[in-house]
Amino acid sequence: MSFIVSIICPIRNEEQYIADCLQALIEQTFSLSNMEILVVDGMSDDRTREIVLGFAQKHTNISLIENPERIVPYGLNYGVKHAQGKYILRMDGHAKPAPNYVEMCVAALERNGTDCVGGPIITIEETDTGKAVSAAMSSRFGVGNSRFRTSIKEACLVDTLAFPAYRREVFEKYGMFDTELIRCQDDEFNFRIRKLGGKILLTPEIKSWYYPRSGFSKLWRQYFGYGFFKVRVFQKNTWMMQARHFAPLSLVSILLLALCLMPVIPEAIVVFCTIFALHATAAVFAAMTISRRNREVSIWKLLLSFYILHYSYGLGFFWGLIRFAPRWFHREQPA
Repeated sequence: MSFIVSIICPIRNEEQYIADCLQALIEQTFSLSNMEILVVDGMSDDRTREIVLGFAQKHTNISLIENPERIVPYGLNYGVKHAQGKYILRMDGHAKPAPNYVEMCVAALERNGTDCVGGPIITIEETDTGKAVSAAMSSRFGVGNSRFRTSIKEACLVDTLAFPAYRREVFEKYGMFDTELIRCQDDEFNFRIRKLGGKILLTPEIKSWYYPRSGFSKLWRQYFGYGFFKVRVFQKNTWMMQARHFAPLSLVSILLLALCLMPVIPEAIVVFCTIFALHATAAVFAAMTISRRNREVSIWKLLLSFYILHYSYGLGFFWGLIRFAPRWFHREQPA
């Protein structure tokens, strides 16, 4: 049986959210008979598989595929190889698409002739910590000019986006996801598309909701990993990077350099305190601005979220530069 759309969900241990994700996909305005849902499980050890198999028993177009390597790029590639659809969409297990998500993706691909389309994601959470993290990840101070994480009013071409829809031939033309990248594999793939002449369209018609890491320690690990693997993306797609990718690294590097110089150059403490104070002042101003608009967000947790986003990413990038230093001349791309 052939389908118009194949939806790939690479997951691992998503028992808390996967049912809502699958239910939202089943209830799409796009005809269910014209799409397949491929859940690629990275050997979950919670109830994820049980939940997915329960849905698969009721809906023949839902399939569970095993991903023994357990990491996202392998899961995506397994999904692409099994996909039968003309269009291939990626959706995460801890995300929830709008009811017309698939319909709008297909319409945008057919209307605009682009290689990849997607829309802004809205971060949501019910806990106090989650609300602060969501607000930070949706603000320009928190994530820079990452357009898909902040609100947009009209369609525009971007460097990357989340939960995209691709034409099937994209993978024949540009290759598969890079399995070296535990994180940032979608950024690298989208950068590769643009580097080779493709276009990526972000449109406000396509909406989804995303449940962020609810704890500060998880958020730290997530963004440290983003910064760490962004170095390999940088090495493979040097001219596709933007200023926002280097801002946290610049902050951390200046502070670390000043800290190291203090024993021999005492005046370095002035540089350290000045840079730290400037960032802290900007964070306080951004937090106060957001808090005035949304009284439910704790200003102190919002401040901590900003610090974690910037310092964990910057330190991850810094460590990546050290760990991946020998690989500057190994820019091989996946076939």
